[in-house]
Amino acid sequence: MILSKQDTFSDQQAITATAASTNCIDLGAPGSIYGATGVMARDFGKGCTVPLLVQVTETFNTLTSLKIDLELDSTTTFTPDKTITLGTYALASLVAGFRIPWPILPEGITLQFMQLKYTVTGTDPTTGKITAGLVAGIQTNG
Repeated sequence: MILSKQDTFSDQQAITATAASTNCIDLGAPGSIYGATGVMARDFGKGCTVPLLVQVTETFNTLTSLKIDLELDSTTTFTPDKTITLGTYALASLVAGFRIPWPILPEGITLQFMQLKYTVTGTDPTTGKITAGLVAGIQTNG
């Protein structure tokens, strides 16, 4: 897989409590169409698919489940303005090599900034890492 630092949410990020990804991705300020008034509408999830990788790189322990959300905001403060849930995964699934079954960016990404939010349920883990980001393609070895 090809990962770009600019398009990476988490690079071997240890998830030891509920946390946001270490990086946010700036999609750029929306522009306007020549001769038109107002700002151009956009949705990064429509049209050509954009591959999204969220993979466990170190097996988790002790937690009950991990919820992963894509948070969208108009600023880097991440209140957030919009949240898209990518799923909640039980401890048994969170082993090294597991990829969430959400291989592309969803529709509805209309704001400038996005990050992932990892919400721990149960006891905070002492092990467990994730690498996540936009990639050129998802490797399947198949």
